[in-house]
Amino acid sequence: MMKSVSVRKVVIMLCSESLRSAVLTVILGALLSLACGCSSYEQPGETAAEGRRRHERVARINRQEMMADIDSFLLLDRPSRLTDKRIP
Repeated sequence: MMKSVSVRKVVIMLCSESLRSAVLTVILGALLSLACGCSSYEQPGETAAEGRRRHERVARINRQEMMADIDSFLLLDRPSRLTDKRIP
């Protein structure tokens, strides 16, 4: 015996399937664009050498800030206060 399926249920099933595939396509496209990223250093109006210098500067500043954070965590950024006498 065949099951009777209303037209409304069929339309809802088709809409949900097409919506599901559309959402899946958008998500896969977003993941693909995030995985690829920008392959070049330069931004619009910037040469490749300027882009490399900018990246090197940002990396250098990040390293300096990280070292400053580590020094402050280990209390190496200021002199010890264990004694009030000056040690030569």
